[in-house]
Amino acid sequence: MKQYRLLFLSWRDIRSPLKGGAETFTHELMKGLVKKGHQVTHFSPQYSGTLSVEVIDGIEYRRKGNMFTVLYHSANFYFRNHQIIHYVVDQCNTHRFFSFLWVKRSKRVFFIHQLTREIWFYHAKFPFHYLGFVLEPLLLWLNRNDRCITVSESTKHDLLKIGFRDHNVTILPEGLDIPPLKQEDFYQKEETPTFLYIGRMAKYKGIHDALVAYREFNKEYPKSKFWVIGAFNQEYFSKTIEQELIKSSLSYAITDGRPDNKVDVSFMGFVSSKKKIEYMSRAHALVFPSIREGWGLTISESAVCGTPSIVYDAPGVRDAIAFGKAGYLVKQRGPTYIVSYMKKVIEEVEDYENMVQNAFVFSKRLDWTKTAEQFEDKILYHHIQKE
Repeated sequence: MKQYRLLFLSWRDIRSPLKGGAETFTHELMKGLVKKGHQVTHFSPQYSGTLSVEVIDGIEYRRKGNMFTVLYHSANFYFRNHQIIHYVVDQCNTHRFFSFLWVKRSKRVFFIHQLTREIWFYHAKFPFHYLGFVLEPLLLWLNRNDRCITVSESTKHDLLKIGFRDHNVTILPEGLDIPPLKQEDFYQKEETPTFLYIGRMAKYKGIHDALVAYREFNKEYPKSKFWVIGAFNQEYFSKTIEQELIKSSLSYAITDGRPDNKVDVSFMGFVSSKKKIEYMSRAHALVFPSIREGWGLTISESAVCGTPSIVYDAPGVRDAIAFGKAGYLVKQRGPTYIVSYMKKVIEEVEDYENMVQNAFVFSKRLDWTKTAEQFEDKILYHHIQKE
């Protein structure tokens, strides 16, 4: 089969201090394409402490400029190499490269994990949140005729509402950063009801709702525990989380990567992959009430460790639990509704065991090799067949 040279554009890469699930997905996709013999270059802004050019897992990473000037530098790189570049994959993660202005349609692919929508009101101040909310669908509309890749049915549905064509939008399957445990290797659950949150301390990701829900749950189950894993944001913690904990009379500790059994809530920060697997498996459920994701990867990771998730009926996270078949789908948003599912986890044992099994079976099928295979089949070779 023909081998291709691909140029990926994004404002963050796998070395970025702001990297998240989208950057992991992109890196794994590119790594898979390299293994299949394709040449892949990734272009992004240069962050402090990063090299201007380096090769990681066979991928050529190029970095130049900041989040604004990178638009010029990436276009300049393309024009100097356009004769040998077969496709440009423009990744939209709020920031975008407007490749439709300088790459012909037959050579460009639009890549979007999720729309921002209501997240604008959590991250931007007046009047920029209104501006972003209004402009986002209008700017996306400009790419409506492009071939597009995304990661969930929810995002595809959002794109179709804007005007994208169904046959142009391909959903690429997610993969897992950790190998699924064998069911006989699941860790024993904690003796006391224990819940877990994994992710950044960001309001839209729902950590505040999760802790308020736990406060109410703890009133009936005072020996229960809540573990938090992920980057520790001191400013957000001091202004929001700590105040809620004090008001709730919940005891807490900021630890060095392990739970403190003497307190109600343990903030563990980053932990090793091995420890994360252990904690995910020991907890009874992951509580992840994010209002929007591309795909809730931590939901899938917890599932293959024997732990189902409690999530809002929101884009991306609902997909990761098969719309309620492989996890607990909270139809109405609010801590009160989360609490009822936390109680179900502990009190409805047979239903819980079935959910553990369903979540495991649904998530263990995720495989990064399938991601690259689908990209080849639906984008590269499918396009050849049409021509």
